Amino acid sequence: MNVWQVVGYKHSGKTTLVEKWVAAAVREGWRVGTVKHHGHGGEPMRPEGVDSVRHERAGAVAAAVEGDGLLQLHLRRPLWRLDDVLALYAPLQLDLVLVEGYKQERHPKVVLVRSEEDWASLQHLADIRAVIAWEPLQGTLPHPVFSLADDDEYIPWLMNEVRTRT
Repeated sequence: MNVWQVVGYKHSGKTTLVEKWVAAAVREGWRVGTVKHHGHGGEPMRPEGVDSVRHERAGAVAAAVEGDGLLQLHLRRPLWRLDDVLALYAPLQLDLVLVEGYKQERHPKVVLVRSEEDWASLQHLADIRAVIAWEPLQGTLPHPVFSLADDDEYIPWLMNEVRTRT
């Protein structure tokens, strides 16, 4: 599976980048999956009162609801590692999986940084392929660096990088 990560701190633009990258891949006819790590503590928000949540609250470890071709699945276990989630995606035969978060995993990464301080604390991450910065970074980096505003430059670059790994 061709898995790429988008990492950075809260409000650095990760979700916006994933949206743009998904749209570019879909325009080329690719089947894309995404995984988002909810790193803000606690469970992701879900609407109270919907039947699948009521089933889960009653004790179901798996609760799903289907409608008009959309399947929403909630699976409960003490811990979900990224590899566990990717194993669920394996039968879907996706061309690309974009993972938002899970900084410590070892897939190719695009790092979003708002400042020099962000870069100082994230530059040690494994398998960084590119940096997208809100402001110019000092010095020479061992990775391609793009300005956040230059999505016409970095989206095609990312798509080309993904193609070389397929």
